[in-house]
Amino acid sequence: MKTIILNKPGEFEFLTQSMPSSPGPDEALIQIKKIGICGTDYHAFKGNQPFFQYPRVLGHEIGAQIVEIGPESNVSQLEVGDRVSLEPYVNCQQCQACRSGYINCCENIQVLGVHADGGMSEFMKVPLRKLHKSDHLSFEQLALVETLAIGLHAVNRGNIKVQDLVLIIGAGPIGLSVAQFAKESGAFVIVADQSQSRLDFIAEHGLSDSQILVDEPLTAERLRASFSGHLPDIVLDATGNKASMLNCFNLPAHGGRLVFVGLFQGEVLFNDPNFHKRELTLMASRNALPSDFKKIIKLIEEGVVDTNPWISHRTEFQDLPTIFPTLLQPGQAVIKAIINV
Repeated sequence: MKTIILNKPGEFEFLTQSMPSSPGPDEALIQIKKIGICGTDYHAFKGNQPFFQYPRVLGHEIGAQIVEIGPESNVSQLEVGDRVSLEPYVNCQQCQACRSGYINCCENIQVLGVHADGGMSEFMKVPLRKLHKSDHLSFEQLALVETLAIGLHAVNRGNIKVQDLVLIIGAGPIGLSVAQFAKESGAFVIVADQSQSRLDFIAEHGLSDSQILVDEPLTAERLRASFSGHLPDIVLDATGNKASMLNCFNLPAHGGRLVFVGLFQGEVLFNDPNFHKRELTLMASRNALPSDFKKIIKLIEEGVVDTNPWISHRTEFQDLPTIFPTLLQPGQAVIKAIINV
C-alpha cells in the first residue's frame, strides 16, 4: 500500500508498505479516503512539534471507509462499508484520567500521526471505538470533524455562554473552529490575527462580530476600544506562539478566563501579582471528546455548520511531498488543505 513518511524535518518519503494485518476483536481496517493537513503536521515538518519523534507517518484528520471488522467485536452500530471520521486519540482506558472521563488527556495517550503512525497511507487498523459514522457526510466533511471538535472542546472548556465577551487570538484552522462554536454559543466574539486575508475570511463567513489585525502586541487599551470599554471575559489563544500566549495574561477582564488551545515548546511565565489581582482562571484545552465528534457530525448533517468554505487547497496523495512545502508559503493563504488518497 502507498504510504508517505516524514523521516526528519523537511524530508518526506513516498514508499510502498505491506498491508496491515487483519483486525482483531474491537478493531477495524479502514481505507483512507481524505486527509486534512493540520497545524501539527506543519509543525512536525518544520521540526518544532512537541511530543514528536521521527520518522513518523503523519495524518490525523481522516475521512475513511470501514473495509473489515475484527471477529467478536462489540461495537454493533458499525458495519463494513460505513463512512467514518477517525477520533485519533488512542487512550489506555485504565489510567486515572480515563477512569474519570478525561480520555482526551489520558496519561498514556497515543495520538495517531504524532505519538504513533497516522493516516497518510491507503489503509490503517484502528480501534472500533474511535470511529464515528455518518450516513450523509462526504469523506471531505468527515476529514474536517477532528479540527472542528478541537474548537468545540475549547469552547466547552472556557464555558462560553450567551453575552460573554470573547477574544480569540489566532485565525488558523483551530482558531476558526473555536470562533465557529463561540459564535454558536451566542457570545460577542472578536478574532485577532496577523493575516488580513484570514480576517477577511472570518468576516465573509460570519465567524465573529469584529476582527483585529495584530500589527503589534495586543494591549488592554486596544481591546477596550474594540469591546465598548470592556475587556474580554474569555481569551482563547490558538496561536501556539510563545509571545502571544505570555501576553494573554494582560488581556482578560478581572475574574476572566484564559484558555490555551495552542501550545509551544517551553515554559509559561507570568507576573503573579497581575494574575492574582485579576483572579484569572487559566486552562489548557487538549484534543476533544467522543461527544464532541458526535455533536460536530450532527451539526454538519443538519446544515448548522458548513465545511465547504474551509477547504482552500486540495492535492493528490502522490503529489504531497512536492506540494507540502509550498503550503507553508504566506502567499498561499491556506485555510485547510485536503489530500485525496
